Amino acid sequence: MTESTTRLEAFSDGVFAIAITLLILEIKVPHAEHGLWAGLTALWPSYIAFVMSFIVILIMWVSHHELMRMIERVNYPILFANGLLLLTVTFVPFPTAVLAEHLPTPAANSAVAFYCATFAVNGLVWNLLFRTMVRSGCLRPEINAATIAGVRRAYYLGLTVYLAAAALAFVQPWLGLLLNVSLWVLWIRLGYRSRSS
Repeated sequence: MTESTTRLEAFSDGVFAIAITLLILEIKVPHAEHGLWAGLTALWPSYIAFVMSFIVILIMWVSHHELMRMIERVNYPILFANGLLLLTVTFVPFPTAVLAEHLPTPAANSAVAFYCATFAVNGLVWNLLFRTMVRSGCLRPEINAATIAGVRRAYYLGLTVYLAAAALAFVQPWLGLLLNVSLWVLWIRLGYRSRSS
């Protein structure tokens, strides 16, 4: 079974949209007994967690779009690998809420490690999806070996950095978060197309 990427992309776009929308639901309206501004200011960990995860899901959506442009059609293995990726995307609001709740507490190291480990699992599934796409024979003919190698190298590096960020978070949570955020540059600059296209 092979078919165009249209339905897969439409379904995936919907899942990304829901996941990114769910992030805001974790920011609760503060009670005003100590003053509204004080309550709003106390939500700073929620704002940080929200913005970080919003940007990450946005980058994942753009990367998914670019990845889908590399293939002409989909088959069952690609559909299931993509479904597994969407599973990890829909999970992101939960570690975001955990991070927001525990960032200003002594449990920050565990919260950040859990947050970073979530993206390590997500990175593992990106590797699986890309490997499935390459092995499926569904890649567009203009996608050359250098482009494939570049994407594969970036995905391996991302997975390694996410694992390192999770480990570092146990020692220094803010450094773990910064290492996690540093990957934004890699994902934004990653070239999914051959030089000639």
